[in-house]
Amino acid sequence: MDDAAFLALTEGLAASPGIAAKADIGVVASRLGLAGSHLAGARVPVGDDCAAIPDGDGHLLFAIEGFMSGFVAADPWFAGWCGVMVNLSDIAAMGGRPLAVVDALWARDAAGGGPILDGLKAASAAYGVPVVGGHSNLNAAQGQLAVAVLGRAGPRLLTSSDARPGDTLIAAIDHRGAYRAPFDNWQAALDAPPERLRGDLALLPQIAERGLCRAAKDISQAGLVGTAIMLAECSNVAISIDLDAIPVPAGVPLPRWLGSFPSYGFLLSAAPAHVDAILALFAARDITAAAIGTVEAGHKVTVSSGPRRALVRDYRAHRLMGLGAQGEAA
Repeated sequence: MDDAAFLALTEGLAASPGIAAKADIGVVASRLGLAGSHLAGARVPVGDDCAAIPDGDGHLLFAIEGFMSGFVAADPWFAGWCGVMVNLSDIAAMGGRPLAVVDALWARDAAGGGPILDGLKAASAAYGVPVVGGHSNLNAAQGQLAVAVLGRAGPRLLTSSDARPGDTLIAAIDHRGAYRAPFDNWQAALDAPPERLRGDLALLPQIAERGLCRAAKDISQAGLVGTAIMLAECSNVAISIDLDAIPVPAGVPLPRWLGSFPSYGFLLSAAPAHVDAILALFAARDITAAAIGTVEAGHKVTVSSGPRRALVRDYRAHRLMGLGAQGEAA
């Protein structure tokens, strides 16, 4: 990568609309009076991948996703599938296992809602998580979808607020897929056997239960670097990403890959002593994983390639979500 390409890439990351959209989280949390708050007895601040509700000797996990109307209109079957898939990633990212799904569907009529429901049903069957209820409106002005999933985790959670200076940043992404046009959605799930889908997600709770990792986050529409910014801000740490260390599928340009939304993709922040064990677990299931950076003291997220280094975001000077690890705006 030459100087011009590196500059164009880093400027694109800094101006990414996928990253900028995550500011909505902080706006809503602040308006509801939730920014920096904890549920009673919980150590996880509001703003993580799921709400973590203390329950006995573990936690109930509650995740919800709503989908852009343009996506639902363009690819309704896949939107239904994603309603299950992305929520299960949120549950796994916190070290949990899913229990049940509910959906809220709006469509112009039964024919319009049919493909969405078919995709939802197919994903429910593939992942082995039942749809147990929801809300339906088949007389709406346009198609719209929101899906929520309930899960359960033990006492050891993976969170967005537990990355620590000295940790190694790991990216684990399933490369066995392709883009699903017209969006930058990298899907590696539709052709996978159900047993593989379920076993791959189960890696995250296994990592949590073995104490190999404290912090993780699933890679969202903010992309790999944007997700790292969210992790850094929630943990009040700095993250340095080595772009040359990021595995990229054959034929995919690095700038596009950094902005992609993978069907299976996680960032983990782990102590160096545990990195080899974590990488071995992913490798055993043919999931591409690599150490791609370091976690440090500070409040900046930077990227490097060879001798070149650039700031992508200083979240203290330019807040994204405004959700700090100790309940303070970063």
